[in-house]
Amino acid sequence: MRSMSEGVPERIDVTVTFLEMEAPPARYPPLPYGRQIALLRTKNIPLHFYRYLTDRVGRKWHWVNVLRLSDEELAATLHREDRDIRVLYLDGAPAGFFDVRPHLPETAELAYFGMMEHAMGQGLGRWFLGAAIEACWSHQPRRISVQTCTLDHPAALPLYQKLGFQPVAQKSEVVRPMPFAERMASVMRP
Repeated sequence: MRSMSEGVPERIDVTVTFLEMEAPPARYPPLPYGRQIALLRTKNIPLHFYRYLTDRVGRKWHWVNVLRLSDEELAATLHREDRDIRVLYLDGAPAGFFDVRPHLPETAELAYFGMMEHAMGQGLGRWFLGAAIEACWSHQPRRISVQTCTLDHPAALPLYQKLGFQPVAQKSEVVRPMPFAERMASVMRP
């Protein structure tokens, strides 16, 4: 179904795949050569920067849940002592991020993981996902989890599986995409 005002679908049916890993990998993918890459852990990330990252990484994939949260709701989830958010920089500019939510002692959830379009296709994905997996295991959970859906990049599910995740469940969900005006109001809020 399409919204008449902006050509944005009112809803998209998706299949969500839940994946888990029960032991750390024996080794992690190496850092690519010849690139200026930094991966920095944030502390008390500003809400506007987290929304910016979510929008730039997830716009094409309809990541909207975070963008629909109020400042108070977002701050309550982001500014926890155990939250582990790391930002990827490529040649000095933001290029992606991942967000680990430790639900200790059982699970560390890789809640968000992705790169901006300008960083894709440059051989960074395997290394970056390896760094996210390593960050998850640094919290010493019994397992780590991630989910992906049919809206995500087509390489997402195969990459998760190549690096050791196993599918454990699937379910159908509905995504309500954000019209441009709503997205801009969220990302550009004061």
